[in-house]
Amino acid sequence: MKITFLGTGTSQGIPVVGSTHPVCLSADKRDKRLRVSILVEWDHFTYVVDCGPDFRYQMLRANVTKINGVLFTHIHSDHTAGLDDLRPFSAKLGAVPIYAKKEVLNNLARRFDYIFNDENKYIGAPSVQQNEVKNEPFFIENLKVIPVEVSHGELQIFGFRFNNIAYLTDVKAISSEEKLKLQHLDVLIINALRIETHPTHLNLAEAVALSQELKAKRTYLTHISVRLGFHAEVEKTLPENVFLAYDGLVV
Repeated sequence: MKITFLGTGTSQGIPVVGSTHPVCLSADKRDKRLRVSILVEWDHFTYVVDCGPDFRYQMLRANVTKINGVLFTHIHSDHTAGLDDLRPFSAKLGAVPIYAKKEVLNNLARRFDYIFNDENKYIGAPSVQQNEVKNEPFFIENLKVIPVEVSHGELQIFGFRFNNIAYLTDVKAISSEEKLKLQHLDVLIINALRIETHPTHLNLAEAVALSQELKAKRTYLTHISVRLGFHAEVEKTLPENVFLAYDGLVV
């Protein structure tokens, strides 16, 4: 299985529009972050987790010519706003399978009614095949996916475990029951928004502590804001099995 980090930034990305923050002015390409998303590839299948406002450019940059479906973690725009850019994939595949909680599917259907409504459908609009995800394992193609429910502030959202790789973004807390799904991981991918605490996201210290608690062999931190600091400087402070992810990184 191959995981490609399509984006590792927070909701505004880095650089932030109009910002003169030093990280926004960094010449290090690892400090330039699109909105958070990953590409998951195995056998001859290709799936995307989240489809944010940078989706089109992410597909071009990673030279992705086909996908088999999209998994959504939650409703926020930095994870969903690129849905319309499924057009070229829908033209090849037909209805693109999408997987999400019922409330996420309902939210997308309201925001993108022209995609979900088949009556008098605009000829250029993409089509999607809705698949409701509950907090129980399911299959995409021949791959078993285990949803992991986490708290994003007051919002309950899903992360996903694929074999021994877990992808969790926008996490603030995880129950003991859900942590049981995260044992014996080769790779843990989790958010680390900034140095200071935040009401709906893990900060750096919390993310590192969770990684150590779960005893993942390797941890990659994502969903990073300018307030975390420079990639090169922050990575020097991390435990030897914890790394900052960056756009284009392949695991």
